[in-house]
Amino acid sequence: MSVREALRSAPVVNDAPGLRLLRVGEGWDLVRTTAEIGLLALAHLRVTGAAIGPVLYDGPNERLYYAIGTGTAESWNDLPVRHFSSNSWLVAPGLELIDDWFGGWYELPDDDTLTDAGALHAALQHPYVSAALEGASR
Repeated sequence: MSVREALRSAPVVNDAPGLRLLRVGEGWDLVRTTAEIGLLALAHLRVTGAAIGPVLYDGPNERLYYAIGTGTAESWNDLPVRHFSSNSWLVAPGLELIDDWFGGWYELPDDDTLTDAGALHAALQHPYVSAALEGASR
C-alpha cells in the first residue's frame, strides 16, 4: 500500500484535526534525519534523478522522514539517522492539511514510489552533507 493510500485509510488523531496515525513497516519503512541534513540529501537526490518517495517535514522538531522499502535499511549505524519499521507509528498530516507551522509533505507521489534506500544512504554520505554534519557538531 502506498503512503498516499495509507493516509486515506489511517485513523484520525482525535485531538488534532487533519492529522493521521500511520502504521510503519507494512510496505514501507521510515528513515528520520534532521531537516538540515535531510534537505541537503533531498537536493542531492533530486539532482541525481534518484527515485524519491514520500518525504515528510516535521516543522516543530525540524526533522525529515523518508519512506523507503521495508527491509532496505540494512545498516545505517554510520549515519545520524533513525530507522523506523515494524511496531512503529507516525503522526502525519492528511492529504487535506497543509500548514506552514507543522510542516507537510515535500514529496508525496501518486503511486507507490519509495525513496531508493541506497541512493539516500549515498546522499547522506555526500561530502557537502558530511560538511554540514561537521559544522553542526562544532
